[in-house]
Amino acid sequence: MRSVLCFLAIWLSSGIWAQSDLVPTPTDFVRREGAFVIGKGQTILVEGTSAGQVDEIFRKQLDDMKLSQSNSEGVVIFQLLSEVGIFSEGYILDVKSDTAKIMASTEAGLFYGKEALLQLIRVGKGRVGACRIQDSPRFAWRGFMLDESRHFFGKEKVMQYLDIMASLHLNIFHWHLTDEPGWRIEIKRYPDLTKIGAVGNWHDADASAAFYTQEDIKDIVSYAAERHIMVIPEIDMPGHATSACRAYPEISGGGEGRWKGFTFHPCKEETFEFISNVLDEVVDLFPAPYIHIGGDEVHYGNQNWFTDSDIQQFIKENHLVNETGLEHYFIRRVADIVASKGKKMIGWDEIVDADVSPEKAVVMWWRHDRKYQLVKALERGYQVILTPRLPMYGDFVQYPTHQIGRLEYNLLEDVYRFPESLMNLVQGYEKQLLGIQYSMWTERIADNKRLDFMTFPRLFAFAEAAWSPTNVKYYGRFMKKLPSYLNVLDQLGIYYFNPFNPSATPEPIGPDKQDVLKNG
Repeated sequence: MRSVLCFLAIWLSSGIWAQSDLVPTPTDFVRREGAFVIGKGQTILVEGTSAGQVDEIFRKQLDDMKLSQSNSEGVVIFQLLSEVGIFSEGYILDVKSDTAKIMASTEAGLFYGKEALLQLIRVGKGRVGACRIQDSPRFAWRGFMLDESRHFFGKEKVMQYLDIMASLHLNIFHWHLTDEPGWRIEIKRYPDLTKIGAVGNWHDADASAAFYTQEDIKDIVSYAAERHIMVIPEIDMPGHATSACRAYPEISGGGEGRWKGFTFHPCKEETFEFISNVLDEVVDLFPAPYIHIGGDEVHYGNQNWFTDSDIQQFIKENHLVNETGLEHYFIRRVADIVASKGKKMIGWDEIVDADVSPEKAVVMWWRHDRKYQLVKALERGYQVILTPRLPMYGDFVQYPTHQIGRLEYNLLEDVYRFPESLMNLVQGYEKQLLGIQYSMWTERIADNKRLDFMTFPRLFAFAEAAWSPTNVKYYGRFMKKLPSYLNVLDQLGIYYFNPFNPSATPEPIGPDKQDVLKNG
C-alpha cells in the first residue's frame, strides 16, 4: 500500500494540472462555479454496506499528501448505488462547495472515482474546483501482459507495475509464467518444475533458478485485487513447453535443434494427467475465471510428430488427418480440462481453428498480418481480446535509432490511436470484443531498466486507448500533458524513453542474445 501512496503523491504533485488532464481522459467533464476545500481530519462518509474499505484507503492517501488546511467544513461522500445510469466500473464525481460525492454501482467504480478526486485534490493543494465528472471505461478488458519466463523480474517489480496499472485504470494483469527458458510458478506436486525447469533464462541457460513460490503468488494476487486488477496466469502448451519437458522428459513431444523438447507429447494420457494436476494447483492460486493456455507457434518444434510411430498411429486411429489436426485435438482436450475446473480457456488466435466451443474459450488475437483470423474468430462466436503485434507488443522498437527489438516500430502515437483502424472489422460484433491489451515479451529485455524503457511512456498512451471513448481522445492534448507523467517517472527512478528528447534517454543495451539487431 505504501508504494502506491507514494506513487500517487508524486504523480499528483508533478506540476500545474488542468482538470482535463486527467489520465485516462474522462468521458464527460463539466466545470462549475465555486470550489470544495479539503483538509486534515476530513469528514468522510460511506453510504452502502458493500463499499469496502474505500474510506480508510482514501484517508491514508490524504494523510500522505500532507495537506496544509487544518480543517474543512465540507464532506466527502462515497455512495454505492444500484441505480441505472452508472455503468460497471463507471463513476460520477459531483463536486460542490460543501460536498465531494463519488457515486458508483461497483466497488471498482468507487475506486476509479477516488483516483480522479485525488488528482483534483493534488492539483489544487486541497482546493477542488466545482465540477461534475461522469466516466466509464470504453473496454472491459484493459490488460497488460508481462513475460517472466524469458527473464524474471521479481515480486517487488511486479507490485510496482500493479500500482501504476491501478492509477491508470488498467484492470487485467496477464502473467506469462511458463515458456522455453524457464518455469516460474511453484507446483508442489511436481517439484522438478522449479528445481530444474526454473533454471536459466533467455540469455543465460545456467542462470540460477528463479520462480514464484505459491505464497508469493498469493501475495501478488491479493495485492492486485486490492487495486481491482484481475491476474490471469498463462501456462503455455502444447508448444513453448521446453522448461516443463526439461524437468519431466517423459511427457516431451520432441523437437529439433533450438526447438528440442519444445512440445508436450500430444497423445500420452500421462501428458493430460500432468496438465490437469498442474492446473489444479493453478486454479487454487488464481480466483480469476480464466486460464490462458497459450496454444501458439506449435509448428516451431513439432518435427517429431511427423516421424514418431506412436504419434502417427494415434493420428490414423483417431481420424485426425494430419499433425495440425493432432494439435487441434490437444487444444480441445485442454479446453475440456480447464472447463472441468470451472474456468474458461484463453488462447492465442491459433485456437480459432481447433473447433473449441465459444462457450469454453476466449481468443486473443495477436497476428496483425492475419486479420482474417480475427474475422474468423468473431464469425464463429468467440469473445476476442485485441493485442496485435503492431502496435500492441512492447518489445518492438519505438524510435529509428534504436537497435534492439523486433523488425518494425510501435510508435507512441500508434499505441494511442489503437484500435480505431480495426473497428470496421469488428462492426456488428462489438459485444464479442472484450477489450485490448499491451503485451511485453522479454527475449530482449533482461533487466528492470530496459523493461521500464520499453514500457514507458507507451503504457500511458495505452491506458487512454483502453479507457477513453474516441470522442475525447486527442493525441496533441495527450502529448501536452505527457511531460507531467515523465516527471513522475523521474521521481520514481524509472528509466523511460523520452519522445521529446530521445538523446536524453539512450536505449539500454542488454547482455548476450539480447544484443541483436531489430530483425534478430
